Amino acid sequence: MSHFPAQRDDRHRGPSKKVVAATVAGNALEFYDFVTYAFFAVYIGRAFFPTTDPLTSLLLSVAVFGVGFVSRPLGGVLIGAYADRAGRRPAMLLTIGLITVGTLGLAATPSYAQIGVAAPVIVVLCRLVQGLALGGEVGPSSAFLIEAAPAGRRGLFGSWQLGSQGLATLVAGLLGLGLSAGLSPEQLQAWGWRLPFAMGLLLIPVAIYLRRAMPETHVQRPEVVNASWADLRRHGRLILLSMLVVLGGTVATYVSSYMTTYAITTLHLPPTTAMAATVMVGLMTFAFSLLGGWLCDRVGRKAMMVWPRVIASLLAYPAFVWMAGRADAFSLLTVTGVLAALGAVSGAASLVAIPELLPGRIRALGMSVIYAIGVAIFGGSTQFVITWLITASGSPAAPAVYLCATGLIAALGMALLPESRDHRLEH
Repeated sequence: MSHFPAQRDDRHRGPSKKVVAATVAGNALEFYDFVTYAFFAVYIGRAFFPTTDPLTSLLLSVAVFGVGFVSRPLGGVLIGAYADRAGRRPAMLLTIGLITVGTLGLAATPSYAQIGVAAPVIVVLCRLVQGLALGGEVGPSSAFLIEAAPAGRRGLFGSWQLGSQGLATLVAGLLGLGLSAGLSPEQLQAWGWRLPFAMGLLLIPVAIYLRRAMPETHVQRPEVVNASWADLRRHGRLILLSMLVVLGGTVATYVSSYMTTYAITTLHLPPTTAMAATVMVGLMTFAFSLLGGWLCDRVGRKAMMVWPRVIASLLAYPAFVWMAGRADAFSLLTVTGVLAALGAVSGAASLVAIPELLPGRIRALGMSVIYAIGVAIFGGSTQFVITWLITASGSPAAPAVYLCATGLIAALGMALLPESRDHRLEH
């Protein structure tokens, strides 16, 4: 049996639920704000990017959604390096502050009709700030969770990283479903789309309070403050393999996120049914991330990373063919739920294993760079690629080809990573 260094055990024996809650609350809020923008893109487009062509307005809004991906790598580098230099807690407080600025801007900025061109400029700046925050959140929070965990429970603690993302998607989906059902299109356009952002703002003080009370799990030694980039190069193989791992998880996540649009445009299902797919993704991601973390503490990281990803990759094509043939709510929710569950088990184990294998002095920076670059490249392009595949092939099952290919590439990267369950955390 492996043990943590004595100083870690003494400092973090039996960490309180507040420690996990502080991480989860902030992480979930940041993903919630990012996802909510996507749900209400059509209304945001009309408010800030009015044109005579509704499609142009929507495309402009979606393009601004993509701006958030552009700034993620920068946030990953700057805030990840800061977390390794100054500590996890100050970095996580910084990301909460940034997301507050971005969310407040989106919730409170007057429309184009009220203040003219200043409105879209402010929205673009807010998306850039949100992207910075999200790019800088994953590395420090992942590092903190595994460093704060007691021996033998790093998998379960670390799985809250992906679990909180699922929770954010679930809450945002339920709010979107409720607002769509309870408000008229005119009310949604006038003020309804701002409500989810305002509700997120109400919870930010709670997240800040919890994070201010967090213990620090990492103290940077002065002699290695400037060694980050040299260390990253020395761990180049690990970082490249980890990017392959993140590739598969990212594509799977954004294919799942695309299912609401897919249900409307390809399966021709009602919007309410389509939105239910997002709720299913959030629910399965939340529940099966925690299950995956619990299991990888018992059977190891590699088994929980590789096999669910391989199974999901092989199931994808027949599942999409079956769903396209039936084109009903049952098949949509079944396929979405099964693929999200398998992806969550694998993804949770991956987000535990990668930071475990990185030394403490570059753990936050390395994880931030791996995650932010992978998501910026593949998260930002997945929906475009699968839309093009459907159009070019004429097959509604075309997204499964991309899902299968990237999933098998990720499984190869996972298989080449060393097992880290009994790995002694390097500080």
